Amino acid sequence: MKLPPSVTYLTICIIAISPVVVQSADWPLLTPEDRAAIIDTTAKLYAREYLFPDVGNQMAEHIRKQFQEGKYDSLVTPPEFASRLTDDLRSISHDKHVSVRLLLPEVGEVADDDSARTAAKEAQELEYDLYTNYGFERVELLQGNVGYVKVNQFAPTEIAGATAIAAMNFVGHCDALIFDLRENGGGWPSMIQLITSYLFDSPQHLNSFEIRGVETPKQFWTQAYVPGPRLSDVPVYVLTSGTTFSGAEEFSYNLQNMKRATIIGETTGGGAHDTDAYNLFDLGIELRIPHARAVNPISGTNWEGTGVKPDIECPAAEALDIAYLDALRKLRSRGSDSSRFYLYKYFLDWAIEGVEARMNPVTLSRRELKVYVGTYGPRTISLKGDALYYQREDRPQYRMIPIGKHRFALDGVGIIRFEFVPDASGNMIEIVGHYEGGYTDRHKRSQ
Repeated sequence: MKLPPSVTYLTICIIAISPVVVQSADWPLLTPEDRAAIIDTTAKLYAREYLFPDVGNQMAEHIRKQFQEGKYDSLVTPPEFASRLTDDLRSISHDKHVSVRLLLPEVGEVADDDSARTAAKEAQELEYDLYTNYGFERVELLQGNVGYVKVNQFAPTEIAGATAIAAMNFVGHCDALIFDLRENGGGWPSMIQLITSYLFDSPQHLNSFEIRGVETPKQFWTQAYVPGPRLSDVPVYVLTSGTTFSGAEEFSYNLQNMKRATIIGETTGGGAHDTDAYNLFDLGIELRIPHARAVNPISGTNWEGTGVKPDIECPAAEALDIAYLDALRKLRSRGSDSSRFYLYKYFLDWAIEGVEARMNPVTLSRRELKVYVGTYGPRTISLKGDALYYQREDRPQYRMIPIGKHRFALDGVGIIRFEFVPDASGNMIEIVGHYEGGYTDRHKRSQ
């Protein structure tokens, strides 16, 4: 078996399972010769390429010893062998970027030469990137003119740059901006550069990589020009989880150290190394070998092994509401500073009430709900089961959701909410319709 020549250089920092790294019940069983070949090649490459030479040698020695002692003899399927080998390598390096992955059998069957196989693998990856819109899952404006960008990977700008530019231009006039990286496993530095460039007016030094065998670190800066408006003066939030990893951590860590964003959620995964991918087609595996370490120009270090600790720690599931509410409150506090925010204060108050109601749900018993039942001019309030329902004349009926003291929203209708007015005895005598822009109308109870 010959050691493969220089293989595909991917420079990708990502822990998420790729479309070519899957488990299948149809994998052929491994022979002792297969395991020996994989161990030999893996040990040689990690010793030769791993970021820290002494650790690379230790990993190589460890898996060779495990093999010689028969620790892998019972592992006869590729998935379990790859998983065990990854665990053993990480037990020495404690590096979450270290991995032994499986290539789909179809990749190795397309041709006999590695260049054709590499092309087939890259085509699969591109197809996956297209299918997932290069990681951009949601881009929208939330109530109160707060931009929201949910991106689940940082794809390289040469294929995803236009999508990223479109996303940033869509939120280009927002008053606050939330990046949701809770499901982002990392990606390419070029995308981090591009997106971050929209958040500053002038070039900023983001990060450097110290690369094995290279004397001068490679620096990454924001771009001097971006297509579309910049957002250099708006509050920025980054949402994180325990699965936020690698390049997504760098994005968070950079902005946190530059005091350009508030990080909200959970401490991230803790992987700050850049990797090369080695496609060993004859063996059916791909090795991810870290070859460089990130060095932040402000902290002088990185997040390897520790993760990025959020500024506001909370369960990942709650991070969006907490960030959104904080952004709305900051914008509302600026109400007296400009006519624009004064005009839109009603919309901000409206959005704040909605988020607060979602974060602190109100539950009323059937007995408590009965007091609201009745007819209020053209509006009828009825009770079905344990819920109130609203209907205006012959229009559709909507379930009412309690959001505060005598206040209700309509399920599926965002532009109106209702407040009931009681008399001194607690009997409801009036209903007030509150509209998003501050307008109200009233109807006395007639029945």
